[in-house]
Amino acid sequence: MAHRGNKAHLPSKICPVCQRPFTWRKKWASCWDEVKYCSDRCRRQRLQPDSP
Repeated sequence: MAHRGNKAHLPSKICPVCQRPFTWRKKWASCWDEVKYCSDRCRRQRLQPDSP
Protein backbone atom coordinates (compact mmCIF):
# COMPACT_ATOMS: atom_id res chain seq x y z
CA MET A 1 0.00 0.00 0.00
CA ALA A 2 1.45 3.33 -1.03
CA HIS A 3 0.54 6.27 1.18
CA ARG A 4 1.22 9.69 -0.27
CA GLY A 5 -0.11 12.00 2.45
CA ASN A 6 -3.87 11.61 1.92
CA LYS A 7 -5.08 9.90 5.08
CA ALA A 8 -8.72 9.93 3.97
CA HIS A 9 -8.10 6.88 1.78
CA LEU A 10 -6.58 4.66 4.47
CA PRO A 11 -8.66 1.65 5.56
CA SER A 12 -10.23 1.77 9.01
CA LYS A 13 -11.90 -0.51 11.55
CA ILE A 14 -14.00 -0.10 14.70
CA CYS A 15 -12.42 -1.19 17.99
CA PRO A 16 -14.72 -3.73 19.72
CA VAL A 17 -13.75 -2.42 23.19
CA CYS A 18 -14.04 1.37 22.90
CA GLN A 19 -16.20 1.48 19.73
CA ARG A 20 -13.95 4.14 18.17
CA PRO A 21 -12.68 4.02 14.61
CA PHE A 22 -8.98 3.53 14.02
CA THR A 23 -7.05 3.67 10.76
CA TRP A 24 -4.35 1.58 9.13
CA ARG A 25 -0.78 2.13 10.31
CA LYS A 26 2.39 1.24 8.46
CA LYS A 27 3.50 -1.10 11.28
CA TRP A 28 0.28 -3.08 10.67
CA ALA A 29 0.96 -3.49 6.93
CA SER A 30 1.77 -7.19 7.19
CA CYS A 31 -0.96 -8.09 9.69
CA TRP A 32 -3.87 -5.67 9.10
CA ASP A 33 -6.37 -8.54 8.78
CA GLU A 34 -5.47 -9.76 12.28
CA VAL A 35 -5.57 -6.33 13.98
CA LYS A 36 -8.69 -6.05 16.16
CA TYR A 37 -7.94 -3.41 18.80
CA CYS A 38 -6.91 0.23 18.45
CA SER A 39 -4.40 0.19 21.30
CA ASP A 40 -2.64 -1.95 23.88
CA ARG A 41 -5.01 -0.55 26.49
CA CYS A 42 -8.07 -1.87 24.64
CA ARG A 43 -6.35 -5.18 24.00
CA ARG A 44 -5.67 -5.56 27.76
CA GLN A 45 -9.21 -4.54 28.73
CA ARG A 46 -10.72 -7.32 26.65
CA LEU A 47 -8.92 -9.86 28.86
CA GLN A 48 -10.24 -8.51 32.17
CA PRO A 49 -13.60 -9.76 33.44
CA ASP A 50 -16.19 -7.17 34.46
CA SER A 51 -15.98 -6.14 38.10
CA PRO A 52 -19.20 -6.09 40.21
